[in-house]
Amino acid sequence: MKKILSLALALAMSLSLAACSGGAATESSAPESSAPAQTEAAPTSVTITSLNGSREAVELAVPYDPQRIAILDMASLDILDALGVGDRVVGAASTSLDYLQDYITDDIANLGTIKEADLEAVMACEPDVIFIGGRLASSYDALSEIAPVVYLATDTELGVVESVRKNAGIIASMFGLEDQVDSLMAGFDSRVAALQEFAAGKTAIVGMCTSGSFNVLGNDGRCSIIGREIGFENIGVDAEIDTSTHGNEASFEFIVEKDPDYIFVMDRDAAIGTDGAQLAREIVENELVMGTDAYQNGSIVYLAHPAVWYTAEGGITALGLMLSDLETELLG
Repeated sequence: MKKILSLALALAMSLSLAACSGGAATESSAPESSAPAQTEAAPTSVTITSLNGSREAVELAVPYDPQRIAILDMASLDILDALGVGDRVVGAASTSLDYLQDYITDDIANLGTIKEADLEAVMACEPDVIFIGGRLASSYDALSEIAPVVYLATDTELGVVESVRKNAGIIASMFGLEDQVDSLMAGFDSRVAALQEFAAGKTAIVGMCTSGSFNVLGNDGRCSIIGREIGFENIGVDAEIDTSTHGNEASFEFIVEKDPDYIFVMDRDAAIGTDGAQLAREIVENELVMGTDAYQNGSIVYLAHPAVWYTAEGGITALGLMLSDLETELLG
């Protein structure tokens, strides 16, 4: 009897050990076969190419996927809005642009203007990153004491369309949204091509009305898309060499002498809301200009969205509106 009990006990212990051994093998091998593949962690920062206060290209480390954004540049805000990350904006400069009014609310701090930042307000909103444009280049160092400053601009040598594409790519890389850029830029190249076909062989003077004067613009600054990318021969550029800021004042005799096929006019006073300013049409359509072929042929083009051309060039929505201003007047 004892022998039988001993055999039974030995058999039970053997089965128990076998079961424990099998369970241990199962637990140790399970992670090898069923654990999910390791995914690369998102970076904490990303290095982009931006401009510094001297307008030189520099490598800049910025937070990846920033959650708190201060905006002092309407072109950058336009791009952020198009990328769908506008809800990160905690402070913005004032603007009259209709398509950016969602960012002028009591919930978003007023940071001043695109020409003069309120440094205390910028600091108070505790941004992870700050975006500026060329008008605030002199404030670059002071703003950099608060957070990394992303300063992007339109490169007239590269062209407005390609500058928008490039800058959108830079901003998108800060959020891992690079794959959205192509769809946001879709259609612009074909629209430019249609305008180029119209402009082929035609001359133009491009100008800006400001404080009662008509300033000639070249292909090195504002409205450069008309000559550089659309392809009108800008015959006003020999008025002076550098016209990149506000152009150079030209006489109306100069316009008569040049006798362009088209005259393009951007109303700066309307763009910035100057009280009591003359309308561009009142300045341009004087006795001298009314004798030109451009006037007689209905070929004076008043850019319908001057605030976009003057304060927001470089944004995605802005580019669409600028092309629309030209298409409406030239292509019908």
